[in-house]
Amino acid sequence: MRNYFRFIPNLISLIRISLVIPIVLNLLSGKYIFALILFAIASLSDAIDGFLARFFKWQTDLGKILDPVADKLLMIGSITALWLNQVVPLSVFIIFVLRDLLILLGAAFEMSITEKTPSPNLIGKITTTFQIIYILVLIIFEIFNVNINVQIFHILIGFISLLSLISYFRWWLNNNFIKQNA
Repeated sequence: MRNYFRFIPNLISLIRISLVIPIVLNLLSGKYIFALILFAIASLSDAIDGFLARFFKWQTDLGKILDPVADKLLMIGSITALWLNQVVPLSVFIIFVLRDLLILLGAAFEMSITEKTPSPNLIGKITTTFQIIYILVLIIFEIFNVNINVQIFHILIGFISLLSLISYFRWWLNNNFIKQNA
């Protein structure tokens, strides 16, 4: 019976993926309250599926792929909608999307040459947490029509996201080229 439960985290990741389109559509149509609720549910589901997988040892090969893909789809979809609504500057949009796409491509390449699924590093997890908070704050500001200069938030999230990308790139270079040539 326990084997059936180990797919619960995967089911949660699939639910998170299914929430991406409604989140994006609500953001694009300016229905920020609905978008906030759905985005918060999707963000919490990330923590829940990760906890269940680790605590109960319900990790699966499928989950190692589904979870990061769900995260990337949620982040890219949300930041794209916020950029299209002119809530997020182009520079932040580019950094978010570039980071997530390069991490996905790097992971796909890593899996093709080593047949191992790469795990997120600590700075990657911290970055995702900050990106979630950033999006939540921006949506809340839109709901309450908060009219303050959020430029420092844009700069900070851009810096953190770039730092994360550099961290992943260094790790990838070190594990795929430097160690092999040493």
